[in-house]
Amino acid sequence: MGKLTTHILDLAHGCPAAGVRIELCGVSHGDGFAPLGESTTNEDGRCDKPILEGDDFTAGAYELRFHVGAYFASKNLNLPDLPFLDVVPIRFGISAPGDHYHVPLLVSPYAYSTYRGS
Repeated sequence: MGKLTTHILDLAHGCPAAGVRIELCGVSHGDGFAPLGESTTNEDGRCDKPILEGDDFTAGAYELRFHVGAYFASKNLNLPDLPFLDVVPIRFGISAPGDHYHVPLLVSPYAYSTYRGS
């Protein structure tokens, strides 16, 4: 059985991003969203268990929402009151539910990138 995992790297500090809230939603036609779960990153910037696995891990469109604004606000950086990045949404598709999908986030207060990891 496949699974979905993630991790977050804080590029501003060069370390894993601990304590970041992550939401997972299913995306239906017409941009409808169905909340599927929530997690928080641990000290290694990872979730303690897969975000999605087992019978719930099916082909379809999904969105991870990374709440990085609150994370960077807690770091006492000299940032504006209204953050440039607050919630970073990453929408992706799962076409092979028997595979491991890893969707990491590399983030700073002003930029982010992602890729399909292993």
